Amino acid sequence: MVMFWVALLAISILIYLLLDGFDLGIGMLFGLTRSEANRSAMLSTVAPVWDGNETWLVVSGVILWGAFPVAYSVLLSAFYVPVIVMLLGLILRGVAFEFRNKALRTRWIWEAGFAGGSLAASFMQGAMVGALVRGLAFVDGEYTGGALGWLSPFSLLCGAGLCLGYMLLGACWLVRKCDGVVRVTARRQIPILAMGVLGFLILVFIYALAEHLPILHRWIDRPYLFVFPAIGAAAAAVLATSILRHNDYWPFHMVSLIFASAFGTLALSFWPYMIPFVITIDEAAAPHSSLAFMFWGEGLFVFPLLLVYTAVGYRVFRGKVGPVVGHY
Repeated sequence: MVMFWVALLAISILIYLLLDGFDLGIGMLFGLTRSEANRSAMLSTVAPVWDGNETWLVVSGVILWGAFPVAYSVLLSAFYVPVIVMLLGLILRGVAFEFRNKALRTRWIWEAGFAGGSLAASFMQGAMVGALVRGLAFVDGEYTGGALGWLSPFSLLCGAGLCLGYMLLGACWLVRKCDGVVRVTARRQIPILAMGVLGFLILVFIYALAEHLPILHRWIDRPYLFVFPAIGAAAAAVLATSILRHNDYWPFHMVSLIFASAFGTLALSFWPYMIPFVITIDEAAAPHSSLAFMFWGEGLFVFPLLLVYTAVGYRVFRGKVGPVVGHY
């Protein structure tokens, strides 16, 4: 049961990163676009799916809360501030998404809210990941870092890096879904964003070496982890080739593969810890009776149905978006 719920949690988080990642990225790119027509076209590419994408964050939170309550309580204590900011950002962008199409004189406020909410949510997600990699302050298994214990130069760097990654994912989605000016602009942005992500990875590696982060020892002890960077490098090569050949299909899938390889690297670097390197998966898990009870609802019905719903939704709304007239 423990392994089953670990797998479901990992799958849920990865799906959230890929799906909500591209529409958060489009939200940030939205703030860099001045043309009203282009902004409407960008929104139309995520209009049918954005709220379904965010459902996977709820699924991840429910699994963490029900299956791993110890980790849930510790993480919420450590990340109270970034979680609140992230949720406020997601709420703001959801409200702004709808209000923008109704407002006239105040439309600029909601457009700024949509871009700002996307930036805040993305940045805080990256900062939390960076804080986990760097390590949180614990004494006898109890978090002692305070409300700002997650805050450090490394976590801020990771926040900025995830924003660049989401924007890269969003630009690739726009290339896949749009024609005309939006597609051409997104194609020009991809090399710039890709170089930004590469620069971020180099800085992270230098920081990890300089600070002797514990995660480096995992790479020495587990050389098979280098398979994931190799997969990411191969995907980056295909991404570059697809951009040079003006292919609309492969860029999004290659950047998704890069995200998946990075996620796999982190997950296996942390293993068998739920909170590195303090609380193991077994220590964080709920009793077997609770895990088995959850299996008959969330595990057997809700999760598979949500997977089917997501697949059907993307199948129905496949292909390029057409001209936008009024509200989506």
